[in-house]
Amino acid sequence: MCRVSDHDLADVLGTRETTTLEFKRTARREGRRGDVIGQAVCAMANDLAGKGGGDILIGVDDDGQPVDGVDVSDRALLALTDLRDDGRILDRPSFTAEVARFRGRPVVRLRVEASATPPVRFEGVVWVRPGPTTRRASREDERVLSERRRANDGPFDTRPVPRSGQDDLDIDLFRRSYLPSLVDPDVIEENGRSLPVQLSSLHLATPDGHPTVLGLLAVGLDPSGHIPGAYLQFVRYDGTDLDAPIADEQEIRQNLIGAATRLEPLLRSNIRTRVTGDGFQETPRPDYPIEALREICMNALMHRNYETSYAPTRIVWFEDRIEVTNPGGPFGQVRDDNFDRVTDYRNPSLAAALKGLGYVNRFGRGIGRVRKVLERNGSPPAEFRIDSASWAVTVRRAA
Repeated sequence: MCRVSDHDLADVLGTRETTTLEFKRTARREGRRGDVIGQAVCAMANDLAGKGGGDILIGVDDDGQPVDGVDVSDRALLALTDLRDDGRILDRPSFTAEVARFRGRPVVRLRVEASATPPVRFEGVVWVRPGPTTRRASREDERVLSERRRANDGPFDTRPVPRSGQDDLDIDLFRRSYLPSLVDPDVIEENGRSLPVQLSSLHLATPDGHPTVLGLLAVGLDPSGHIPGAYLQFVRYDGTDLDAPIADEQEIRQNLIGAATRLEPLLRSNIRTRVTGDGFQETPRPDYPIEALREICMNALMHRNYETSYAPTRIVWFEDRIEVTNPGGPFGQVRDDNFDRVTDYRNPSLAAALKGLGYVNRFGRGIGRVRKVLERNGSPPAEFRIDSASWAVTVRRAA
């Protein structure tokens, strides 16, 4: 059950809207849940004022007066926290939701932490709060946020790569596929930002033009030329162990878009499908469901350790099973006993890119999705092997 805070927030936060305090009468507008709340969370996470984040109080009007009928149920809180994981806010924000008191009445408090990797976008748009109102970011706002990110000691995937330059990026691919997937097309047309500003705003390069790890992984011409472990190795054996003859062996040394484009037909070409059913009702049943394999492989690329390991992400295909292995054990809050319930991100900007490009459906739902797809196909459950240095998933052939 939710717990009401011990302090009245009117005494703690004040009764007027500021750069770090926003009031909302309700979490709904025009039937779309989370629109104004998503914009407000995005603005607080961008923290243009540099205050460390801010608070959004739901159930308070613009004059600082609590309103009747605010939903403070556990279900309402869960619906609000779902904004963290539904992929509309990128990079994924950090915030909590709780029931609190404001002027003696119950309200919902969202406490949003400042992002370490701004600018953050809601549905492809950067929102900021320079004063008591939330608005779209200007070009200058985005410049400030990008420079602030550079000054932070952020995650490895947003750090610049030594001895790399803009010539190492596939600019045509960036403009044709990457940019339209992550940024609202109207924003691109309206603002007319220069290429260096666009790259920097999306964490693909620093403001002075040096590609980041993410930039090379996402749209690099040869990612493994600068990041040695940034490739995928596929091996198929005609047997059930490593002593069996090799039927196929390939290395995919491309950026994320190219790798995903090449990986899909490679996996499909190795899947065998048979028809099952009784009477006139027939159902095609693959030995491995492509949805589960795709989810496992893209999650391996998303969560792997690119910083200290030169080993590739491996897909090893035997006659009776597939083993997908990536370097990098549990990270942050994740442990070997809670990995299917808790999510953390070694590469948060890479995770945001994969979500924006459509290669990952929702944050924190990959394992559950794999399990459901395998069960629906009649396949054995996936097996997970986790240690301090690696993560492996085994999927066995459907009987």
